[in-house]
Amino acid sequence: MAFELPKLGYAYTALEPHIDARTMEIHHTKHHQAYVTNLNNALADGEWAKKSIDEILANISKLPVAVRNNGGGHYNHSLFWQVIGPNAGGLPTGDLLEALNRNFESFEKFRDAFTTAAMTRFGSGWAWLVKTGNELKVTSTPNQDNPLMDIAEVKGTPVLGVDVWEHAYYLKYQNRRNEYLAAFWNVVNWNEVAKRLR
Repeated sequence: MAFELPKLGYAYTALEPHIDARTMEIHHTKHHQAYVTNLNNALADGEWAKKSIDEILANISKLPVAVRNNGGGHYNHSLFWQVIGPNAGGLPTGDLLEALNRNFESFEKFRDAFTTAAMTRFGSGWAWLVKTGNELKVTSTPNQDNPLMDIAEVKGTPVLGVDVWEHAYYLKYQNRRNEYLAAFWNVVNWNEVAKRLR
């Protein structure tokens, strides 16, 4: 079963003014589609073509670089589209807020740590909130790597991720990654993040 580009649950215009419609359209239909196409080509007719993306990533050190790059790209973007959305942002509530307070002292300290991880990722990559056992940690990965991979420095289940490749923000923010990250907090779908915590 070949991997497919997931549909967005909202229009490309839905995240305006924080993330512009043109960026969303190109990011989804061009960048993410390319990862899906290239992943399917890299896995074609092999034993790994029948495995789940999670299983592939957990064994990524055994697989070609094309699978690492494109499998990571497909997983990362599939998560990203779900943890952002319209009519979102604000503060998390319930168990998620309690977990953030327990692990980072406060939501503000978590947000600062996450933003710092995203700002200090040199070049292209991602910043993550990761569940590892009963703990939540902030980390970042280069390129299309993620914490599910067996080569990750901090391993765990991604709960929240932000794409800091320039293609995610350059049309609107150019080299101002800090402004993109400030805008990102206005589109975080905390309900979806909370689901991933369970």
